[in-house]
Amino acid sequence: MKFFRKKIEEEMQVAQAGPMADDDFEKELEHLMTEEHGGKKKKKLFKKKWSRKKKIIMGSAVTVVFLFIAFKSVAGGKSAAMPVTATPLKKGEVTEILSVSGPVQGTDSVEVVSNLHAEILELKVKEGDKVEKGQLLATLDDKDAKKGVDIAQNAYDLAVSTYKDKQLEAENGYAKAKQEFETAKANYNRTLLLYQGGSATGVELETATNTMNDAARELTTYTIKDGKPVANESYSLQIEKEAFELEQKKEALENTKVTSPIAGTVVRVNCKVGRFADKTDDDKPMFIINNLDVLEMKINVSEYSIGKVKVGQPVAINADILNGDTVNGEVTDISPTGEEKGGGSTERVIPTTIRIIDQNTKLIAGITAKAKIELQKAEDVWVVPISALIQNPDGTMAVASVVNNTVKYIPVKTGVESDIEAEIIPDEEGALTEGLQLIEAPSPMITDGMTVHVLPSQQ
Repeated sequence: MKFFRKKIEEEMQVAQAGPMADDDFEKELEHLMTEEHGGKKKKKLFKKKWSRKKKIIMGSAVTVVFLFIAFKSVAGGKSAAMPVTATPLKKGEVTEILSVSGPVQGTDSVEVVSNLHAEILELKVKEGDKVEKGQLLATLDDKDAKKGVDIAQNAYDLAVSTYKDKQLEAENGYAKAKQEFETAKANYNRTLLLYQGGSATGVELETATNTMNDAARELTTYTIKDGKPVANESYSLQIEKEAFELEQKKEALENTKVTSPIAGTVVRVNCKVGRFADKTDDDKPMFIINNLDVLEMKINVSEYSIGKVKVGQPVAINADILNGDTVNGEVTDISPTGEEKGGGSTERVIPTTIRIIDQNTKLIAGITAKAKIELQKAEDVWVVPISALIQNPDGTMAVASVVNNTVKYIPVKTGVESDIEAEIIPDEEGALTEGLQLIEAPSPMITDGMTVHVLPSQQ
């Protein structure tokens, strides 16, 4: 009997200590679900991975069953009320949390590259330096770039000069052709009158006609725009082509001064003085610059949880570098499409961005942090331990109250749930009251109307 009293005391201590670790739970449950029979153990009833919620409920139920068996043994096999632990019902708050890990990085990140095959003459920054937008990062050899600008400038100037010459030719040529046409037309009109009066021959009229037609055809060889002759379009197109080439060469010359496109911090320098700008280490960008003034996290949320994640939800962020401190954040962006999780899994994940609100923290870019997203929160509601919930065969939920040592099932629905607690809503208004005694972990052996013995609380 002393043995069983000792076991009861030990089990009560375990129950008061809360849920055991996952590995310890699996081992203890495996032990309890097997028994000695003829010197051999029965087969295990299951080999299934348990959720934390189920572990809490099942572990508590197994403990209660063991206590009941031990209690009956102490009572010498006589009828005895099942011992239970109960807790007074009270209102509080419950928060549903989603925990996801991901990298910390700057909100803006740019890779500075150069396609110029030019030698790096000078590096103006090093890793960790803060830079402003437009600040000089490196200087490249500009001899070839300057030569390219000179050649392009000469080609452009030649194209412009040629166009002007052709424009002048067009204007002069058109004026001459127009004058010759007017003269030929006047001669034709005079010869026609003479021919009609018998003073000119048919040959003379034909000659005058041909001369006028030739002059008219000469006029059509000129391009007229807005009533004025212009040079052939190919000359103006040549100017545009050479202007574009000149602009490209000038841009290349400007690019020999490598500058930062954003304000931020230089986090990587992958180039060296004396090397060519387009031949960096492992073909990486010359510089990587991040805006580290405002940090963010990039996380992947499971397709099974994304429905509860919303832009604007608060986030608590922690990392080893914070030494136990927590940093506040907020969900700022959710991708409209999912992608493969990888690792052979068929599950899809949705990229999500968390902006870190707190400034001047110990967080740095490039590390991994854990984000706890506050999915739902219920305040001033009835709150019970997860282990206190009873799931009926039809799927409905209930809690077991104790009034005058008699069990009464109260049908409820659950609201917001955390890992260890749940909001409960009674099916019947007024069924729950402040201080009502609820069994902390009702086992399947406890039934509605059953007499129980409430163990004294050790709190």
